[in-house]
Amino acid sequence: MAEIQEKASSGKGGKKRAKKHSTKIDMTPMVDLAALLITFFMLTTTFSKPQTMEINMPVKPEDKTEEMPLKASNAMTVVLGENDKVFYYFGLGDPADNPEVITTDYSANGIRKVLTSPKVKGNEKMTVLIKPMEKSRYKNVVDILDEMKITDTKKFALVEVSENDKQLVANK
Repeated sequence: MAEIQEKASSGKGGKKRAKKHSTKIDMTPMVDLAALLITFFMLTTTFSKPQTMEINMPVKPEDKTEEMPLKASNAMTVVLGENDKVFYYFGLGDPADNPEVITTDYSANGIRKVLTSPKVKGNEKMTVLIKPMEKSRYKNVVDILDEMKITDTKKFALVEVSENDKQLVANK
């Protein structure tokens, strides 16, 4: 543990002086204690679990009679374009309706502001149709799914982009 070493020193002229005591601490038990503490904390620590988003994929129906058509007034279409651009319009994309296509981005003042607007949040039957184009990146799909989670949008679907959507975006 600890020991005291005495040094005998005689001063000049043969006078006896008080002995100086120096202490030496044995650090071996401290190393053992440190190893025990590291082991304890490693074994009792809980690691953070990766956060994932649960997506329920639809089951293919055996017959098409169970599908319910979606009204254009209850639909918002989000088209994911190239260069991190987001195009959206309200409706199903019928060229006869001539929807107004608006360009935005993934920022808090972009698509998030649209998804939290009263027009979207005020309609309980509103369904957001997400349509990634061929040149959009996988990151864009993840970003829009994150926005759906952040804005607490309950009804949304990943849908293939149609020729009408491509024309609407190209005209924009």
